[in-house]
Amino acid sequence: MATTGNSTLDHAPQVVAEWLNELSEDLSWDSPRAFVLLRETLHVVRDFLTVDEAADLAAQLPVLVRGIYYEGWVPSKAPIKPRNKKDFLKRIESQFQKKPLEDSERAVAAVFDLLRRHISWGEIQQVKHAMRGPIQGLWE
Repeated sequence: MATTGNSTLDHAPQVVAEWLNELSEDLSWDSPRAFVLLRETLHVVRDFLTVDEAADLAAQLPVLVRGIYYEGWVPSKAPIKPRNKKDFLKRIESQFQKKPLEDSERAVAAVFDLLRRHISWGEIQQVKHAMRGPIQGLWE
C-alpha cells in the first residue's frame, strides 16, 4: 500500500479494520455486517444530536471513522424528530432487510461499547445524556 507520509492517514485503514474486528468479535458477525451496523448506528447517533454535540463527538473519532460518521449528513436537519428509542432502532433495523437483526438493542449496545472503549469518558457521558432516557439505557 502506498503511503502518504502522514502517519494519521497511513494508519487510518488499520484503525477502521481494528474497530470492525472488535465489533465483529463482540457480536460474532462478519466484518461487512459489522460495518453496516457501525455506519448506521453512527449516523443515527449523529442525527439525534444537536449540531454542536455531533461535532464534539466527531472530533474524537479516528479520521476514517469520522468520514463514515459525516457521510450524507445535513446539519440543517439536525437533530431529527421524533427522537425516541423506537425510531432510533427502526432506522438501524432498516439497513438489515436481507438478514434482519435478531436483537437490535444488543447490536446497538455493542456499538456503544465499542465507542466507550475508544472515546473519552467525558464525551461518552455528554452524548449519552444528550439522548432521551430510553435510548440512554442502551449505553448500559
